[in-house]
Amino acid sequence: MPDNGDPAGVRKWLSERGVTYGVVYTGEALGNVSGGIRQGALYGGKLETAVGANLEKLIGWQGLSFFANAFQIHRSSGPRDQHFTSLVTISNIEAFSSTRLSELWFEQKFFDDRFSIRIGQLTTDAEFFISEYSRMFISSDWPTIMGANIPSGGPAYPLATPGVRWKFDPGANLSMLLGLYNGDPGDQAVVNRTGTNFRVNDPPLLMGEIQHRTNQEKDSRGLARIVRLGGWHHFGKFDDQRFDGAGLSLAHPLSSGTARQLRGTSGIYGIIDQQLYRPEGGGPDSGISVFSRISAAPSDRNLINFFLDGGVVFAGMIPTRPDDRFGASFIYARMSDRARALDRDAIAFSGIAQPVRDYEMTIELSYQAQIKPGWTVQPVFQYIIHPGGHVPDPVSPNAAIKSGALVGVRSTVAF
Repeated sequence: MPDNGDPAGVRKWLSERGVTYGVVYTGEALGNVSGGIRQGALYGGKLETAVGANLEKLIGWQGLSFFANAFQIHRSSGPRDQHFTSLVTISNIEAFSSTRLSELWFEQKFFDDRFSIRIGQLTTDAEFFISEYSRMFISSDWPTIMGANIPSGGPAYPLATPGVRWKFDPGANLSMLLGLYNGDPGDQAVVNRTGTNFRVNDPPLLMGEIQHRTNQEKDSRGLARIVRLGGWHHFGKFDDQRFDGAGLSLAHPLSSGTARQLRGTSGIYGIIDQQLYRPEGGGPDSGISVFSRISAAPSDRNLINFFLDGGVVFAGMIPTRPDDRFGASFIYARMSDRARALDRDAIAFSGIAQPVRDYEMTIELSYQAQIKPGWTVQPVFQYIIHPGGHVPDPVSPNAAIKSGALVGVRSTVAF
């Protein structure tokens, strides 16, 4: 009998020869019911296609593989841009509407697959700075401390850039990764609308991460855990968040208005995914699990200098709905001391009251229901606190943009 996901048997035929493919459509309707700069509802969608090839099966080249994926993003300049002007992600599919190439790479493995090199057009968020248990939340994304501080947000959805990644697995539970990327993929709406710029002349971004895994096997009885420690360094030049080249505050009447240039920026991070309860016969993603990511960067050259997120996920806890999951999460991003000091300088020199930036925070409650294999529907509630980090409301500059609530539903179909 034919498989409903492979009615003509094409997928199986290609897989036997080393070729795999996938198509995923994500659509969502989200409505801002209070706060922000305007209320209303928006629809956004993303169609992703991907193809992979095991070139050892296909052409006999041992250890070599290929991968490429592309997006068709439509009506997805969503509530983050249009309703809240926030820094923290509201929807992880939100991006400039376009049809674009994402990743395009070859990977060569050596020494019984313990060492690999991946080269081509890459994204950092495919392997670095990610939490496994956070994936169900629509606000889970490339961390704000990277997206707000690195040029064009760095090589992360929806942008990719040429790079190379090395990976070493000295044991079954330990991995070490190092990635070197072109450090500015270009603005997604103006410079790099199709993902085919292949920029190589910008200052590079270096990322490194160590991962340790425990009880990840399906038949393990112990609680699963993944701990990650990492960091990054960007070799470009960055604006001082408060001072000009002469050391005057950028808000000073005699300031040149041109920020002092500082060479390079770095940051560190840690991540934990910890299972708290594992039902009999359950895998590492079953039961009750918690996660958290924490990161810090220098205050003088970064808009965000501290980032923290976390949450709890309940998976397979309803006997009649074993494939459903639900949970709660938060994301917190703190504005840097230098950026906050600049706001206070502006008040002092102008005598005009205005908000002082402090932090932005998003809280999400979500339920992911499997309608049938390959199709999930996900109602979601979010509350966005201090959108944009407590910045002035464009209609009333003496007051900050108001915190607000958002409700909606996401549907994801994978083939």
